[in-house]
Amino acid sequence: MTVRNPQSRPSHLLGATLIASLAIGLTGQPALAGPSAPVDRPAAPAPAAVNGSLAAAFDAAAARYDVPRDLLVALGYAETHLDGHAGAPSASGGYGVMHLTSNPKLRTLDEAAALTGLDRDALRTDSAANVAGAAAVLRSYADAAGLTAAQRRDVDRWYGTVVRYGGASTPAVARLYADTVYDLLGSGLDAATAEGPVRVPARKVAPDRGALRDVAPVGSTDGMGIMSTDYGPAAWAPAHSANYTASSRESSYPINYVVIHVTQGSYAGAISWFQNPASQVSAHYTIRSSDGAVTQSVREKDIAWHAGNWTYNTQSIGIEHEGYVSQASWFTDAMYRSSAALTRHLCDRYGIPKTRTRIIGHNQVPGATHTDPGPHWNWTYYMELVTGSTTPPSGWSQTVDNSAADRFTASANWGTSSYSGQKQGADYRFANPVESSDPAWYKVNIPETGSYRVDAWYPADPGYNSSAPYIIATTTGNQTVYVDQRSGGGVWRTLGTFTLAAGDGNKVAVSRWTGGTGLIIADAIRVSRV
Repeated sequence: MTVRNPQSRPSHLLGATLIASLAIGLTGQPALAGPSAPVDRPAAPAPAAVNGSLAAAFDAAAARYDVPRDLLVALGYAETHLDGHAGAPSASGGYGVMHLTSNPKLRTLDEAAALTGLDRDALRTDSAANVAGAAAVLRSYADAAGLTAAQRRDVDRWYGTVVRYGGASTPAVARLYADTVYDLLGSGLDAATAEGPVRVPARKVAPDRGALRDVAPVGSTDGMGIMSTDYGPAAWAPAHSANYTASSRESSYPINYVVIHVTQGSYAGAISWFQNPASQVSAHYTIRSSDGAVTQSVREKDIAWHAGNWTYNTQSIGIEHEGYVSQASWFTDAMYRSSAALTRHLCDRYGIPKTRTRIIGHNQVPGATHTDPGPHWNWTYYMELVTGSTTPPSGWSQTVDNSAADRFTASANWGTSSYSGQKQGADYRFANPVESSDPAWYKVNIPETGSYRVDAWYPADPGYNSSAPYIIATTTGNQTVYVDQRSGGGVWRTLGTFTLAAGDGNKVAVSRWTGGTGLIIADAIRVSRV
């Protein structure tokens, strides 16, 4: 986890929820406004006993406050993987499985107490109370946005409410935060928690993004989503200038170390925290748990404030990893492989020895009071990925365009167009959405089983689909990523990093089965070893 640069100030950790305010017109209310008076919510007694079942707590809270149950679960999973951390707070003052927060800028814990009448200690430490409090807050935001009873039954109408709950500091990160929740709704989840299993079935989602519909997603070429100039696979989301020291490394200082951190919070939370001038912290890179996506926040030439030791700050690159030191579930193979590829790149670029004396944990920095990456971080496996036989072939990449007759297949239901100037190659395919898959498949010859980044290229148009499903055939089954093809076109758009099996076969598809509206586009895809 990250701490500030100057030794004279206390350390700061990253929280799972962002603490900066955002008013973006999704709910019609400021993101950090106080609790809104409910329209028709029943009185709120203490949550019903749940006999240790977290699933029952979600059921009860959803029923009491008329909030979609699966939305509650997905939001909690995005924040904490449904772990309350024994009532311990995050650095931003967030508590419980739903990360109810109390700090000067985000007050969901205080709002929950006012709305439910429940004691703050119970809201912090009791999972049933915590879930009920989050449901009450979400319902108050829905009421403030004017959602009717019928609209509340449509999970896609809650997007602005989720954004407000997250309290992101910029529109692009607000979209990242809410999209993460809706991606979980789309893919489904099956969480084994200390308080019993919690499941969400997969479903079609087409969230109403409101004012964020036209915001460039992180990783596109518009707005803050431009790609890193230091490391090609990374998106660029710059930290606030008050949170790092501008420099000209390696002229000013040598780069001798890579320091491994854990965010103690979410991917979107870390990125936004670095953009908050009050945080006084930053890291060069952050890695996402689910797919290994990378975002850069500080240029490598500049000094990020991450180690809590000025000498080490000046001589190191800091890499944050989404998650909590106490939860092994965050440390996925995709994260390890993506991080190791980045560390290998940094070591090669700056001549850093690939050893444990130069690739270190935050806990190894002299004077450190932090424990990250913690006991669940597998150093042996990580260093094998950095230095061992598992090192992927350098630079392998394959692009497949829809015009490649031996690499692309689609039924006669898919038309061909050259209308948009944003197309890749001579043309692209299009089809209307239907309640059947009818996928257009891209065939890719994967050299060896391993971790690969998948990018999509499509032309954007207001008449194209709001939630186009891309299917990736991974070693553990098909995974679906939904893309809003109305914006962000004409560039490579990263879908994520996935484990793909060796061999020549259908690896990526564009499906027609979606709740989104507008034509579905299939143009080109690119698969790259990471």
